[in-house]
Amino acid sequence: MNIHEAIKTRRSKPLVSDKAVPTELIEQVIEAGTYAPNHFRTEPWRFFVLTGEGRAKLGNVFGEIIGARQDDPTSEESLKKIERVQKNPLRSPVVIAVGVEPTEKHNVIPQEEHAAVHAAIQNMLLTAHALGLGAIWRTGSICYNPKITKFFDLSEDGEVVAFIYLGYPDVELAPIKRTDAKELTTWID
Repeated sequence: MNIHEAIKTRRSKPLVSDKAVPTELIEQVIEAGTYAPNHFRTEPWRFFVLTGEGRAKLGNVFGEIIGARQDDPTSEESLKKIERVQKNPLRSPVVIAVGVEPTEKHNVIPQEEHAAVHAAIQNMLLTAHALGLGAIWRTGSICYNPKITKFFDLSEDGEVVAFIYLGYPDVELAPIKRTDAKELTTWID
């Protein structure tokens, strides 16, 4: 598959089977992330692979975060919400949490560190697709919660910017229509 085809056909796969993903494929996906461009070659990305019980441990942290947001964490509605979010990491056999650890160099702009990690994530998603894997990039306010930062032992300036749920696709998704790039492009002479 050439890169243009991979870009145009990659889709977020919210449903994957529970079939184990070989370590070698996970490592290829992560390695692709390390080839993203990054200003001053700071390599601000950090990768955390969760499989087996590691996913449940992450789910417990998710549950703590959501529980703390509830007016009454012991109500039936709250308990259902907490239980549902605790199961999120179990949706796929592999979850790769991707963090950013900005450099302390004064000449590096923090936003560029984040941009580099986002580029790494796109490399990872494209590689997963090329390897026949399904993946979806999940974020949300839970990523930026201090309990998540602590769980992954990131610095005070570090944070998780993605949970990549990875596995073998369980469904085939139809192509999506995109706005023609010409409509979104302004040429300035």
